[in-house]
Amino acid sequence: MAGLTTIEVSEVVPPPTLRRRLSHWWSWNWIGLLPFVLFIIAFQLMPALSIVVKSFQDLNGNFTLDNVNSLNTPLILGTYWSSIKLSFLSAFGGAFIGFFIAWGVTSGYFPGWIRSAILSFSGVASNFGGVPLAFAFVATIGQTGIITLALRSLGLFLYPSFRLYSFTGLVIVYIYFQIPLMVLIMAPAFEGLRKEWREASENLGASRYQYWRYVALPILLPSIAGTFALLFGNAFGAQATAFALIGGGGQYSVITLLVGSQFSSDTFNNPGIGNALAFGMIVVMVVTIAIYTFFRRMSSRWLKVGGE
Repeated sequence: MAGLTTIEVSEVVPPPTLRRRLSHWWSWNWIGLLPFVLFIIAFQLMPALSIVVKSFQDLNGNFTLDNVNSLNTPLILGTYWSSIKLSFLSAFGGAFIGFFIAWGVTSGYFPGWIRSAILSFSGVASNFGGVPLAFAFVATIGQTGIITLALRSLGLFLYPSFRLYSFTGLVIVYIYFQIPLMVLIMAPAFEGLRKEWREASENLGASRYQYWRYVALPILLPSIAGTFALLFGNAFGAQATAFALIGGGGQYSVITLLVGSQFSSDTFNNPGIGNALAFGMIVVMVVTIAIYTFFRRMSSRWLKVGGE
């Protein structure tokens, strides 16, 4: 019949079932992540959950706020503040020195073997800590260390004005393992700076200072801030190096030593307060990780642009 239009009706496709959705999501490749997931659950999540729960329990397992309230004492607050200062100063020193080392090895002014050697050494030195690191500094700048004796032969005396087993000594030792971590993280950020950005700034008449002030540093700032937060958390959670260097007598200088003393066999131990102290450390570390993640996401955008 003239003037009539035929409309074809397509077959209605039913929505995918739950089984079909799971079959698209599931892959046997996930099996490879199973050991990692089990490791995170067994050694990260479960201990952290246990610390949080036991922070609000007394010795009989009953709910209490005494453990958390005990943190609001001058002695414990002073220990937290001392650890925060130690972490901040060591992170600042490591970030400052490591920044220029990372810039030097990625600037192209040095041979390739120097760059490879520094990056390889940084990978090893960033994990060098605990008793070996403390012994290395004792043998180097201790009271009878190599450098101490060499300076003494020249009429220069480190001691008694300087003490390795003090707060200042801890800062110096901590800076040692902060520097290579800063180098490892900042090297990719420096490599993300495109040559075209510098050439464009030079064509516009910008000096080297203006390039770094208005182009390079604003791009690198998220990476610097995120790495500084990571260095802060790295120092805040360190325990073995401080214990090997200053022993249990420095428990009121480093919060990790104070936590360990609450679980020792001493007469004055208190596991409840120890868990509350560890819970406070978890809060600080969560904030630090959140800051690091935020800035790393900001810096990743420039790294992607630089890699295009």
